[in-house]
Amino acid sequence: MGVEEVARETLGRIRARGTYRRMRVLEGALGPRMRVDGRDVLLFAGSNYLDLAHHPEVVEASVRAARDTGCAAGGSRLINGNLDGHEALEAELAEFLGVPAALAFGTGYMANVGVIPALVGPDDLLISDQLNHASIVDGARLSRAEVRVFPHGDLDALDGILSGAGPSHGRSHRSRRVLVMTDGVYSMDGDVAPVAELAALCCHHGAMFLLDDAHGIGTLGSGGRGSAEHSGCDGGSDVLVGTLGKSLGSFGAFVAGSSALRDLLVNVARSFIFSCALAPPQVEAARAALRVLRAEPWRRQALQENAARLRTRLSAAGVSTRPSTTHIVPVVIGDSAETMRVCEALLDRGFYAQGIRHPSVAEGTARLRITPMATHRPEEIDALADAVVELVEPSHVGVADRDPDRKAEPICRSAESSGPAA
Repeated sequence: MGVEEVARETLGRIRARGTYRRMRVLEGALGPRMRVDGRDVLLFAGSNYLDLAHHPEVVEASVRAARDTGCAAGGSRLINGNLDGHEALEAELAEFLGVPAALAFGTGYMANVGVIPALVGPDDLLISDQLNHASIVDGARLSRAEVRVFPHGDLDALDGILSGAGPSHGRSHRSRRVLVMTDGVYSMDGDVAPVAELAALCCHHGAMFLLDDAHGIGTLGSGGRGSAEHSGCDGGSDVLVGTLGKSLGSFGAFVAGSSALRDLLVNVARSFIFSCALAPPQVEAARAALRVLRAEPWRRQALQENAARLRTRLSAAGVSTRPSTTHIVPVVIGDSAETMRVCEALLDRGFYAQGIRHPSVAEGTARLRITPMATHRPEEIDALADAVVELVEPSHVGVADRDPDRKAEPICRSAESSGPAA
């Protein structure tokens, strides 16, 4: 069977179940208003939460780096790509987060598939929240460790698994390593993990704790340090994974923690060793964005106020956004076709809020995933809410109030359904 036959067969199954995807075309500067598929719309479907991607200081830093240093690092960090800008960015991230060290990766996906196999392997145990991001799932597969999945946010279930985590039955020269992994802010539901309680359980049982806070860094906490600071246990994880491409308006990701962790990753993380380093314009954009983030806390406050305004207005009209408490605001419709109908109708009205379907979310929980920005105006938030109510309310009042039985993503899926969970 050739490539064309494989593509037709697989895509035919995807179309038959109503989950065929296509890429939309966006034009203009990334911000609260853009042109999407030829229409001028308000953008409520991105992760540029603080509107820093086109901030003048961020753009100027990137332009200056391109002019002075070039548009590429020219190699991997272990050969010729370790520029002084990389070291400066990592030091600044570590200082901001209050940890000894950080290491930049090409993407958040690369960070997770690099750090997880670096910490555990065969004979070890990984414990993962059932709604963790696809990159955590794939990092777990690559590690070849035993994987146990606990119901979303269920601390008692996690405690039970940790209590029964026995010694390794393989190599007798060391005890079994145990790694607990969780998102900080869940990318499809907008709820925050109980980070303080998770950290305490891991400490009690002697397990390592990995926190992927891609959507929390910059948006939560009094200083913008994310879901751990928001939960009152700043620095509570052993491993913190974050991104440069969301709140920080650039591109790339990082792993933060101890100096020993950084040294370990430099030596064994394949997605770091065998990848070209971040380009200087990306690095300097992230450094500038970090400075703006610290100097302008109003952005973080405005983001959460906009999200709260949206949730309140939708709730008052009978449209549930549970369990969101953050800037990720889901409106669960259930049926995939109906969800995409509403998504397209919103585009016609001048709003882009993307519909999300299986396999990014469980079957029967298709939803609008609405992400306001810090710079959306109150009247724009209200107009979006009114449009959602108009389109969803007539036949779907109360749909989002149901609590569907969300099942854990299997650790071994077919290639056909291994799309990203974002």
